[in-house]
Parts: sequence; structure tokens; C-alpha cells
Amino acid sequence: MSGKSRVLVVEDDADTRERLSRAVAADPDLALCGQAGSCAEARRAFAAQQPQVVLIDLGLPDGHGAALIRELSAQDSSVLFMVITVFGDEAHVIEAIAAGASSYLLKDASAPQVARAIREMLAGGSPISPGVARYLLQRLQAPAAPKAPDTAADPATRLSARESDVLNLVAKGYAYAEIGAALDISVNTVGSHVKQIYRKLAVRSRGEAVFEAIQRGLIGDLSGR
Repeated sequence: MSGKSRVLVVEDDADTRERLSRAVAADPDLALCGQAGSCAEARRAFAAQQPQVVLIDLGLPDGHGAALIRELSAQDSSVLFMVITVFGDEAHVIEAIAAGASSYLLKDASAPQVARAIREMLAGGSPISPGVARYLLQRLQAPAAPKAPDTAADPATRLSARESDVLNLVAKGYAYAEIGAALDISVNTVGSHVKQIYRKLAVRSRGEAVFEAIQRGLIGDLSGR
């Protein structure tokens, strides 16, 4: 392993985890130092193996990948995080990058592409899957003008102060239990607030909520947790 860059793979699907692990192990410049299928396993492997690179999925069974990136990068800011996921929409990309990801690949990337992207990231690059990059470029070339904060919205769709607090934590990748602990409310109450937020923003997912909130100017700085 001497001289090779240590890579930890965090992915809950066993087949995908093995595919990614083989891609890492097959590269002469990389060394697979561990595998994890959940946030809990990732925390233990991160502490024990001290990887230089973490390949991480966003949809983990016991938490959100963006929140885990934020947590682990706070422990060691030198570690590089590469998201590899099925989510290619702008909101997920923004959320992951704000959490500390240096690279963003979709799961249709081949083994050579994954290994090449890791090496590129280690060399100072920020590789992004072509489909994601193209989507973001299209958004930048024809940007929608950000809306002013929704202070004059219809009372039926205006977010309450507590809903705004919840939305900001959702946008930063917090799990419901973490939001509840931060705001001193129950997980069920967090879920109720999220349902109201989705209804008021006319969205159906976390990613859509983050994107819509950014467009409306409803959320603050995502750069810190």
C-alpha cells in the first residue's frame, strides 16, 4: 500500500460497492483501504483506516451522504470526497458540493472512468460526470433570475419561522433526527414540518425543495454546518 492513495468506498448496495472496490483495487496508483455500507460503518472505517479519498453515495440507509461528508471532512479537512450516485439534478449537486465534495460522478461511470476521476481529483481537479456538467452549463447559460425572499407571499404558502429553520437544516444535509436534536423537537414534528414545506413549495423531494428554496431566496449560507 506504500505510495498508493488510500480509498474508502461507502455504498449501501453490495453489487455496486464491489464494482467500485474492484475499480479502485485494479488501479496501480490506488489502494482500497476499506468498504462501508452505512454511515455507522463509514465512521468506523474512516477512523481506523485514515483514507485519503472517500467514494460516497448520497442515499445511505442510516443517513444522508452529504451530512456524512460534512461530518467526516470536519474531522480531517485533507480528505477528498467523491460523490458517486444516481442523483444528477442541480439540487443534489449543490448540496454535495456545499458539504465538501470535490467530485461528482453518476453511477453509470465505468471502472476506468472512476479510477481516472480519482486520480484527477488527487491531482487537484474536480471531475464531474458529463451529463451533470452539461446540465449545469445549460442552467448557467440560461439562468432563472433568483426570486426575492418570499416576504409578501400568500399566507397559505408562506413558511413559518420554524419551517424556515427546518428547511435550512434539510438543505445542509441533516437527517431528521439531527434536525430534531438541533431544534429540540421530535422526529415526528420534523416530519410534519417537512411535509408542510413540501406542500408550500409544491415539491416532492429534498432535492427539489433545496432547489426551489435557492430560487426563492429562502435559505441562507450552505457552506458551513
